[in-house]
Amino acid sequence: WHINKFLNPIRDGAVLPIYDAAMKYAAEGAPLVIVAGQEYGTGSSRDWAAKGTCLLGVRAVLAQSFERIHRSNLVGMGVLPLQFAPGDSADSLGINGDEAFDIAVPTDIKPQQPLTLVMTRKDGTQREIPVLCRIDTPIEVDYYRHGGILPFVLRELIQKSA
Repeated sequence: WHINKFLNPIRDGAVLPIYDAAMKYAAEGAPLVIVAGQEYGTGSSRDWAAKGTCLLGVRAVLAQSFERIHRSNLVGMGVLPLQFAPGDSADSLGINGDEAFDIAVPTDIKPQQPLTLVMTRKDGTQREIPVLCRIDTPIEVDYYRHGGILPFVLRELIQKSA
């Protein structure tokens, strides 16, 4: 699948609360990408943060680094964690929220696989950005392929009962 949508949910310059902006995107059927800095997810409610991220329609988080448990929780909710290449950041790449991102995720994705994110600016110019997929273990690959831990476990239970 591909994630491809402008980050700025309100293209006319209006400012909305995160929930309202996410619901506007949901109405359009648009997957969301969060662009973040270092240690994304640090805090005391990491598991709830990953659930909220998923419920808002976020399909990927692109960050300089991740808090260890939160990264795992994102995968467990079916959200793709991507890490900038060393030295890259939203600032160094000039990301300002007017970009669309296209992320081709291979069906046979591997742990820690390098991927290429294509950033398209509002003026149509494109730039390929190397990123690292932070699905770190084979079981996380399975979780991600199924859309998270819960769908994975449910499918396992259904298969065992059939």
